[in-house]
Amino acid sequence: MDPSERLDATFIALADPTRRAILARLQSGDATVSELAEPFSISQPAVSKHLKILERAGLVSRSSVGTSRPVRIEAGPMREAADWLEKYREFWEKSYQRLDALLEILQTPLNNDAPAKAKKQRKNDDA
Repeated sequence: MDPSERLDATFIALADPTRRAILARLQSGDATVSELAEPFSISQPAVSKHLKILERAGLVSRSSVGTSRPVRIEAGPMREAADWLEKYREFWEKSYQRLDALLEILQTPLNNDAPAKAKKQRKNDDA
């Protein structure tokens, strides 16, 4: 998968609240499918389908321990998504800084008189 496809897969996987809840549960440690299915009112096969989507995105992996296949969270794709979002946070932060600077200029006493002066000038022009 190329980086763009990985990012798409990550956001598709994160778009579902059940998958986000599964990832939140896995933050506290590995779990089996039955353990992951416990808090949900969905079947184990439905949880398995969610896990396949998470696996495809690289957000979880499974290992074999005896007869069980515990699921583990993987941080890499989440880091890539966070890095991608960070670029946009920086953009918006700079935009807000420019807006703050403009508002500060507009709130100076010199500029506070500008509307009144313009109105007075229009009256003089009309006379």
